[in-house]
Amino acid sequence: MAKILDGTDPRALQYAAAELRAGRVVAFPTETVYGLGADALNERAVAAVFAIKNRPYFDPLIVHLPGREAAALYAADLDARALALMERFWPGPLTLVVKKRPLIPDLVTAGLDTVALRVPAHPVALALLQAAEVPIAAPSANPFGYVSPTTAFHVQELLGDAIGVILDGGPCPVGVESTVCVLTDDTPVILRPGGVAVEDIEAVIGRVVVPVTMRPDARSPGTLPRHYSPHVPVVLLAPGEPIPRPPAGERVGLLSFTPPLGVEGYTVVEVLSPTGDLRQAAANLFAALRRLDRAGLDRILVEPVPENGIGRAIMDRLRRAAARVSLPETAEKT
Repeated sequence: MAKILDGTDPRALQYAAAELRAGRVVAFPTETVYGLGADALNERAVAAVFAIKNRPYFDPLIVHLPGREAAALYAADLDARALALMERFWPGPLTLVVKKRPLIPDLVTAGLDTVALRVPAHPVALALLQAAEVPIAAPSANPFGYVSPTTAFHVQELLGDAIGVILDGGPCPVGVESTVCVLTDDTPVILRPGGVAVEDIEAVIGRVVVPVTMRPDARSPGTLPRHYSPHVPVVLLAPGEPIPRPPAGERVGLLSFTPPLGVEGYTVVEVLSPTGDLRQAAANLFAALRRLDRAGLDRILVEPVPENGIGRAIMDRLRRAAARVSLPETAEKT
């Protein structure tokens, strides 16, 4: 079983950094979710991440950096848009997809000529990156397609038998993954909404394109139609649709944005934000889905949230969790 170590302990950080330099995999906190990290320049270590997650090799990884100045080491081109976004949002939950330099292994980028880069805004993640002195390729620290972990205990519960070390940095304050913005096109494209609102990005670089359908895009993780999914079926209500009473004899859980009024018959009710705060809702989302998934339910009914700001990211995760499509063939089967 993986050891959970205090991420604020300098000895634990040095131990985890040595594990990364030795080509082993370490789980660590970021402001978004917990990551499963390996030395991004060590192809064998990166392959271990895919194997542990059972992740398909066509799904690229995000490379985490200790600071903005490191981006030029791995990006072949950083234009004015990239520099402006880095200045405004790094460290933070924004991933930039740019042309890569050859030293980044093709396994990290799914064979593409682009790389996804970000600087996390979590003191433990930054301390680990500085101590390890290597870029860290890291997807979320969970089996592929399942609900992302937002505490060290979630990681231990999901992957504890497959990894050795988990750095504990407390609950993730943002709670949903980073926004992914592609800067290789004339007009920037948001492939995955996340912790930085689209409106905030547009305030810095002008208009961006946000796809209206959930089509997969090889340049970004988290774009498959079904993702972030509990084992229990999820049903997403339409905006404005009243919350129905569940059928008699059926164990149904409710995931509600705010406290529901006059609703009866649900086995479990999880409220994302008592005050209707979207940032609080995002921070609570994955933990609430995990609790519902463990409650022995027949299905989970979900109330939508307003689709503005970080609400766009919440709704993206909920739509993918509710999608009724098969997950792709996994890494072990390719």
